[in-house]
Amino acid sequence: MNLLGIDVGTTSLKAVCFDEKGTCLAETNIDYTLDTHGDLVEFDATEYVRIAKEAIAKIEETVKIDAISIDTQGETLILTDAEGTPTMPAIVWLDNRAVKEAEEIEAHFGGETIYNVTGQAETTGGWPACKLLWVRRNLPEVWAKTKKVFMLEDWLLWALSGEFVTEPTIQSSTIYLDIVKKDWWQEMLDFIGVDRAMLPAIVPSATKVGTFGDISIVTGALDQIAGAVGVGVVDENIVSEMTGTIMAICVVTDSIPPYDPASKIPCHLHAIGDKYVSLLWSSTAGMALKWFRNNFASELSFKELDEEAAKAGPGAEGLAFLPHLCGSTMPVYNPDARGAFWGMTLAHGKGHFARAILESVAFTLKDDLECIGAEADEIRITGGGATSPLWAQIKADVTGLNLSTLQEKESACLGTAIMAGVGCGVYSSIEEACQGIIKTKKTYSPQGVDYSAAYRKYKKLDQLLNISEV
Repeated sequence: MNLLGIDVGTTSLKAVCFDEKGTCLAETNIDYTLDTHGDLVEFDATEYVRIAKEAIAKIEETVKIDAISIDTQGETLILTDAEGTPTMPAIVWLDNRAVKEAEEIEAHFGGETIYNVTGQAETTGGWPACKLLWVRRNLPEVWAKTKKVFMLEDWLLWALSGEFVTEPTIQSSTIYLDIVKKDWWQEMLDFIGVDRAMLPAIVPSATKVGTFGDISIVTGALDQIAGAVGVGVVDENIVSEMTGTIMAICVVTDSIPPYDPASKIPCHLHAIGDKYVSLLWSSTAGMALKWFRNNFASELSFKELDEEAAKAGPGAEGLAFLPHLCGSTMPVYNPDARGAFWGMTLAHGKGHFARAILESVAFTLKDDLECIGAEADEIRITGGGATSPLWAQIKADVTGLNLSTLQEKESACLGTAIMAGVGCGVYSSIEEACQGIIKTKKTYSPQGVDYSAAYRKYKKLDQLLNISEV
C-alpha cells in the first residue's frame, strides 16, 4: 500500500509518498505567499485546497496513492457557512490581531486554569479562541454567516472527504479544547460565544474518516507532533531535537507537567493515546551561527567554520556565548534578554567564537532537558544542525546522551504517512510502525569530554545577564 503524507507549512506544502517499509516513492513541494497587512496575516482558504489537490495530482503522475493523511501548522483558522463556503480569508497562525481579546481571556480565566485545561502556558493573540472572539466583535456580518469553524487540517479533511471531523493534537493550542477530557472546554466556548455545533466531531489521530475517489483519507496531527512520530519519538526514552534557525525540542510525557507561573513551556497532546508532549524552543540556534558567519567570517563555508571551531577545542579556551540574540524563551522566558560573548582575549580567533556558539546551543539543550526533567536515553536530531558532525558530537558530550541522525529528512511527511497506514490497518499501531520503519543514519555517542566547567560558566553568565530592561 502506498501512503501519502502531506505536510502543510506556513508558506509551502510538501507531499511525500512512501511504501509500507518507509521507502520514498515520490515527492513534491509547492510554495505560496501569505497576504500580510500589519498584524493581519491571511490566505485564501480555497487556495489551500487547490494546492493540496495539485500536490496529490503530481504524486499520482508517478505512483498510485492508496491512503492520505495530513499534518498542518497549528492555529490557522477557517470560518465557513453551513455548506462549507468560507465567510472570510483564512486567519493564519502568525496573525496577531487579537491581542486585546487574549488579555481579556487571560484576566477572566487566569493562566493556571488555562494551562491545566489546555496545556498552553501563555495566552496570545494567535490562539484561535482569541481570534474567534475578535471576529465576533469586529466582523458581525461575517460572524452571522459563520456556521462551521475549522483548523487547517480539518479544512483539508473536509475538502477531500466531505466529513466535518478533527483530531485532538491540532486543537491543542486553540485553548478551547480540554486536553485531559479530549472534549471542547465549554466554559471557554461560552466566553467567546461559540456553539459546540460549529465545531467538528473529534476522533483520534490515525483514524480513517472517508475517501477521496478511491483513496482513503485519514486524520493526521499537528506538524510538530507528526515530526515527532516521523523520527520515532513515541515514548519517554527518545527525545527529538531540531536545530535550524531556532532549536525545537519534543519530550514525551504520560501526564501534564505541573503548572509553573515562570514557565512558558506548552504541553500538547501526542498522536498516541493518552500521551502528552512538551514542546520547547529557543529563538536563536542556527541563526546565531549564521549571523556570526555572515558578519564576521563570510569568506568561510559552514564546513570550514566547523573546521576552525574544531581546532579551538572544548571550552573554546574560556570564551563563552549567550545565544539570546532575539531574547530568551526557555527555560527562562525573557524577551529583553540579549546575546553576549564573555572572556575574550587576544588569543581568541574566529574558530573560538564559532566554537562558543556551537557549545552555547548544546548548553541550552542540556538546560532545557534538565528543566523539563527528561529521562531519555537518546536524542534524534534533525535540521541543518544535524549535518554538522562537530555540533552533534558536542551535544552528545554535553548532554551525556547518544544523538542519532535520521535516514529520512522529511520526518513530518513520514510521520503523517505512518498515521495513514495505521488508519488503514497496514500497521497495528503508531509504535509498531515506527519500530519497523524509522531508520537512524549515524549515532554520536559521548566520548567523555568534560564540559562541566564550561557549562557552569554558561549558567553563571546567563544568571547574571539574562535580565529585563529597566
